[in-house]
Parts: sequence; structure tokens; C-alpha cells
Amino acid sequence: MNWTITGDRPVYLQLIEQLELAIITGQLGPGARVPPVRELAAEAGVNPNTMQRALQELESRGLLQTQRTAGRTVTADIARLNAVRDARARQRAAEFLAEMQALGLGDEEVRALLTEPAADACAAPPAKEESQ
Repeated sequence: MNWTITGDRPVYLQLIEQLELAIITGQLGPGARVPPVRELAAEAGVNPNTMQRALQELESRGLLQTQRTAGRTVTADIARLNAVRDARARQRAAEFLAEMQALGLGDEEVRALLTEPAADACAAPPAKEESQ
């Protein structure tokens, strides 16, 4: 996995988000064995206790399960994975809409932004202002 840890929020929350994303996008597929805590912690450059805390939280959310003989695995419950994915998508959509509202955009303006061709949304970056 590629880990991105920043100083703006607690590390374990960032680990939870990144592991959850890996799970719901299939990077760690249903039933997949999760690498050992120490291995994940070394990969992410974090303390093993912090990684353990994140994994325990994902287990409490029903995304991971621990089996004595198989170690920790991703749940095989596709309905659970889809529910978590959908909840995350709704949360991001609500955050986006709140930001658009804060910018003063109305429903029609937001709808227009979302329906523009992808090429327009990915157009060349704005020109740099010339210094005088």
C-alpha cells in the first residue's frame, strides 16, 4: 500500500481512512489476508501500537475479522463492504455540497459543474499572474 501520513490529524484516523479505502475499493479484497501489524506499521512508518489501534477499529466496524488460524482477514460480507462504500460516498458528497453552498453556488450551478464534460474539468491549469 502507499501511505500518506500528514501532521494535520491523528495518525490512527488517517490509517483507518486509508485502510478502509483499500478495503472498499478491493485493493484488499473480500477474504484477503491482512499483513501482520508490524509489517503494515513498518510500511506506513508508524508505531505498531498505532497500526494495531486502527486495525482494531476496522474490526469493530465489521470490515476486518480475526481468526485464530488465519490471522486477520477482510470480511467476505459484500453487503457490508458496499454499505461502507456507499456511506463514505454520501459523506463526501455532503461535504462537497456544503462547500459549494459556502462558495455561494446554487443548485443549478453545482449541477452544471457536475455535468460538464470531463475534459472541461481537467482543462489546463489557470494562467499564472504576471508579477509587476
